This record gives sequence, C-alpha cells and structure tokens, in this order.
Amino acid sequence: MSNLLIALMAPQGGGDGGGGMISTVVMFALIIAIFYFMIIRPQSKRQKERQKMLEAVKKGDKVVTNGGLHGRVIALEDKTVLVEIADNVKVKVEKSAIGAVLSE
Repeated sequence: MSNLLIALMAPQGGGDGGGGMISTVVMFALIIAIFYFMIIRPQSKRQKERQKMLEAVKKGDKVVTNGGLHGRVIALEDKTVLVEIADNVKVKVEKSAIGAVLSE
C-alpha cells in the first residue's frame, strides 16, 4: 500500500500543468479517504458502542470502572451510578467512569 502512495505522490513527467493539478486532487482525495476509513469511522463506531453500553447499564449489573474497581450497580441516577464494591461499601461514580459491564 505504501508503494502505491509513493507512486501516486511522485511527480509525473512531461505534459501540461493540468495533469499535475488532477493528480494532486486525486492524491488529496486518497489521503482523505484513508483518514476516514482508518481513523474517523472506527473511532465513531467505538463511541456509539460505548454510549449504548452506558445507556444499557441497569441495577444489578457487575461493572468495572476505569480506575479498576469491580462492583455491582445498586442505584442509577442521570449521570452517576452507585456501585457496591464490598459489603456495606458503596461508591458513587460517574457513568462515564464505567469501563466495562461484566457478563454473569
């Protein structure tokens, strides 16, 4: 793939100036397409999947926070979750701090 990019970026010999302009436009379009399919699109898919996971959190789910705490959800609010990490030990964390929901 990198050889193809190098070949496309190499100056074209001879001809008028119009051909150089077309190859430059094609090169930029190719670079934009590569950025879209390799960086932007996968990142947006991950964000959507994470948002669905956070919206699906319910009472009784076992979760792991970004800080590494394992616990069970005992209460939900708009932006926070009450997680029980041990007997009679409860912590309130932001929903965005939930790293994963563990399956039973």
